[in-house]
Amino acid sequence: MGEEISNVVSINGQEIPEQDLSDNQRYLIMQIRDLETQINAIKMQLGQREVSLSAFTNLLIESVEKPSIIEK
Repeated sequence: MGEEISNVVSINGQEIPEQDLSDNQRYLIMQIRDLETQINAIKMQLGQREVSLSAFTNLLIESVEKPSIIEK
């Protein structure tokens, strides 16, 4: 119960407890983590858009090949 769990950061293979880092270094780590999160979200959005693009492209192709199926 008396043990504290600290976060450890690995920088160039060196394990460094976060509490040993300066405020500026912790700030940089927060920026890096936020950017990684944003990049992952953008990758997910890209995947969704690629699937949507494919679906719309296929619908257009179908509508040209078989006009009565898609037309409303």
